[in-house]
Amino acid sequence: MLTTEQAWDVLARVADPEIPVISVTELGIVREVAAAGDTVEVVVTPTYSGCPATEVIERSIADALREAGAGKVRVRTRLAPAWTTDWIAAEAKEKLRRYGIAPPGAAADVGALQPIGFVPRVDCPLCGSRSTERLSAFGATACKALYRCRDCREPFEHFKPI
Repeated sequence: MLTTEQAWDVLARVADPEIPVISVTELGIVREVAAAGDTVEVVVTPTYSGCPATEVIERSIADALREAGAGKVRVRTRLAPAWTTDWIAAEAKEKLRRYGIAPPGAAADVGALQPIGFVPRVDCPLCGSRSTERLSAFGATACKALYRCRDCREPFEHFKPI
């Protein structure tokens, strides 16, 4: 049997399958954890409703909790409120930068206030240069855009704020 605190500790070690340097708790998708008896219930909010990693994440959460001693695990999805990049922990944003992914800014800085076609200025996570250019609105996943640094010439992804 696990306590709620122990379950949170286990989940802090479950890596996001698309960005393995941060955990599902650091990403902010784990909303609630409750342990009672031999059952642990976890509520997750996917980064977006069509995220292809959602099933893998749910399975990884359940497997990790069972390996740690939970008898039964229920993973529930909650879509409201919608996930936002503002839920990513500050330490996780620094881990993204060190991994070579430009972290998102505040979600309030994008959206309806920006003109159509607006491309955000993104600092290079590799050399820190502000001289970067967006190559594609989409990177390896829909939640990232592909950029290139004009100074160090290295390509990198930017985790888009939403």
